[in-house]
Amino acid sequence: MHKRHFLVRMAVGAAAAAFAWTTPGAMAQEWPAKPIRILVSFAPGGLTDTIARALQQKLQEGFGQPVLIENRPGAGGTLAEGLLAKSPPDGYTLLLSADSVPANPHLIPKLPYDTFKDLAPVSMLARIPLVMLVNNSVPATTVKDFVAHAKTQGGSYGSPGIGTSNHLYFEVFKDLAGVDMPHIAYKGGGPAMTDLMGGHIKSLLISSTLAVPQANGGKVKALAVTSDKRLAQMPNVPTFAEAGYPDFKPQQWTGLFVPSGTPAPIVARIHAEFAKAVRAPEVVTRLGELNAEPVMSSQAEFTSFLRNETQVLGRLIKARGITAQ
Repeated sequence: MHKRHFLVRMAVGAAAAAFAWTTPGAMAQEWPAKPIRILVSFAPGGLTDTIARALQQKLQEGFGQPVLIENRPGAGGTLAEGLLAKSPPDGYTLLLSADSVPANPHLIPKLPYDTFKDLAPVSMLARIPLVMLVNNSVPATTVKDFVAHAKTQGGSYGSPGIGTSNHLYFEVFKDLAGVDMPHIAYKGGGPAMTDLMGGHIKSLLISSTLAVPQANGGKVKALAVTSDKRLAQMPNVPTFAEAGYPDFKPQQWTGLFVPSGTPAPIVARIHAEFAKAVRAPEVVTRLGELNAEPVMSSQAEFTSFLRNETQVLGRLIKARGITAQ
């Protein structure tokens, strides 16, 4: 009898030990045991890619494993999003994407994944203000001057592509200002900027990363920025609130995602390591050079923001009849 009780206790103890080894705490301690892959949904040299590479070294130090950056541009970021959706939810495949995420389900109705069921938002990493630019031939130095000019003289505006935040939020501005300007889509911010400087389009709403060098170099005129306060690099350029449009505050952003179903302890560790990396002095300096503000929101905050943006942009896309081409 005593022997039987002893064997039962041994079996229960072994089972408990095995369970403890697979609890979330143990899982988080074991992970990561191999290199981590970060998918970047845009091409090398772009803003999202530059932010990923600014974080790479600090992430490797924090995780104690190599962090590999894999650019998967295409289809407005949906190629990389689709790859993440199909990846094992084990914490070894992450995604850095941008403000195209909430627009994509409306621009491409037959996506092979569900943004909120297959992707798990982890955090917004950084925000980048937008700047409204006009070419030097436009007789306007303020937003209100430009609106008055556009109402009487017309003219087109450009963007880095159909469905980009630059495109969609210029459409929002058109409603606020009561102007009607046709849209010209380009394959990236560089070509759009080139045509703005050449006088082929009148205006462009573009990231401050691209806008500041050209505006400060006198190649284009900057009328306003979407940030809450003026940019240190362009102290004479007002905010849209100062220019008479206090509700116009869109910004580009870069965010972090994992596959849905990734264990919560691993997601928490990923969030913590990215938070440390984003706040490292050398990373803050690099982001400052890009006019990018470190954010590191909570999962709940980022998810709520994405759901709201998805609804707002969905209504706009439907009302305008905008489709990806």
